[in-house]
Parts: sequence; structure tokens; C-alpha cells
Amino acid sequence: MSAPAEQDDLRSRLPDPAQFFPELGTIAVAITKATRNGSIPHTTIGLVQLRAGQIVGSTYHTVRQTGLLRNAGETEERITAVASWRDAPYFTDAERVALELAEAVLTPNPSGERVPDELYARASAHYDDKALWTLTLAISQICFFIPVALIAKPIPGRPLGKNYTPGQTSTVR
Repeated sequence: MSAPAEQDDLRSRLPDPAQFFPELGTIAVAITKATRNGSIPHTTIGLVQLRAGQIVGSTYHTVRQTGLLRNAGETEERITAVASWRDAPYFTDAERVALELAEAVLTPNPSGERVPDELYARASAHYDDKALWTLTLAISQICFFIPVALIAKPIPGRPLGKNYTPGQTSTVR
């Protein structure tokens, strides 16, 4: 996905963290490999990570996950309906409980625990232990990178490795 011409002036707040922490690439590859173990469809992981980006208001993650889902052949209806998945007819029961689980993890619940036993029971009706761990890691993966997107503000729509402004340094001290 390429950035439209009007985005040419966009700049990240911080430079690419890989120049300071080259091991981040290894971590990202390892967690991606772990979540792509076949126990959950890649599409479900993408839908969950798109919903996470929407919940936290991350344009970067929303644009990135939308692009990845499109490249995987997902329909525009399903991608668009992630924001309103509860009443959208496009999702399986397993996808719905995965989206609900992501929302529960990312949304404060002032009246109780975020992932109640009832939600866990519904999730375990659709996913075995390995799949539940995979879903947990997929949510963890996006949660790991949410602060990166919100604080460093990589440029949405640009490919990895080209989504930070070269030579950018923080001006706030």
C-alpha cells in the first residue's frame, strides 16, 4: 500500500526504533511465527488486531491491519464491519468471540474483571488450549506495538522499514 501524495509531508515523531533496538525485529518475527501456527485462521488474527487498533484510536494500526486483510483477500464488507461487528452479519461465531475477547482485554470494565468466566467459556467452546494461547498471543502482539504507534507515530500506509522519517530526532527534551 502506498501513501497518497497528500501524505508526503507526514513525519514520524521518533526515528525507527530498530536503529536503537535491533532485537525488536527478532521479537516481531518470533511472535508472528508463534501466532501463525495454524490453530487460528490468519484472518481471525487480522480482524482481532484491526479491532484493537480501532479501540485504541491508532490510525497506524488500523491502516496497517486493513491493508494486510485486503492483501489476504478479505472483503471490504468484513473489513469495514469490524468496528460494528456485534450486529454485522459477516462474522462466524468463533470470530465474534475472538473480537469480543480483544475488546474485553482492551476496554476497562469498572464493574468487574475484563475477561469474565462466561466470556472465557464461550471462547473455549470455539478454541482449544493451543488456539486460545494463540489468540492471547495475537492480542499481546498488537498490545506490544500499540505504544509504539501512539507515541512514535510511524507513518500510516507506508511499508515496514519505510514508515519512520529518516534522521528524525525527538525535539522534546
